[in-house]
Amino acid sequence: MTDTRPEAHTETFTLDRMETPVGEMLIVTDSDGAVRALDFADFEARMHKLLARHAPGATLTPGHAPEAVRRAIVAYFDGDVRALDALPVKTKGTPFQSEVWAALRAIPVGETRSYGQLAAAIGRPNAVRAVGLANGSNPVGVIVPCHRVIGANGTLTGYAGGLKRKRWLLAHEAANAS
Repeated sequence: MTDTRPEAHTETFTLDRMETPVGEMLIVTDSDGAVRALDFADFEARMHKLLARHAPGATLTPGHAPEAVRRAIVAYFDGDVRALDALPVKTKGTPFQSEVWAALRAIPVGETRSYGQLAAAIGRPNAVRAVGLANGSNPVGVIVPCHRVIGANGTLTGYAGGLKRKRWLLAHEAANAS
């Protein structure tokens, strides 16, 4: 019998850790310098789970992310809230997830969108729940700004990094967007 399962990747990624005003961040980069995962240290298990889903078989080696990535993260938290916009990310979600993640990156700094608005932006206005699931599967938080998605009534809704962080990130971006 032939094995038809997708072949696991044997990539090696670098895992870096950086302190930020909202806690220690985990930065996973590949050999090309693309960010493969970005999460908060207190959600490390979640990051590993998402990474295993998007890069099966990949191994993590402690080290430093490329200086350009580290500088951009420092600049973001220092008030240059557009510093993350040009960082390369590489994710291997489904085509639908990739669409949602691209739409997230298109939300301007200092603005928010509801799940319904995000679904409409990708031309699938009835896919609100699916958009929410794709948003929650984003392995590159903050850079792919899933924190900019709020409830239809304007309330802060779930965020993998916690609502306190979501509130901080949105206030930080609003204060520095001009």
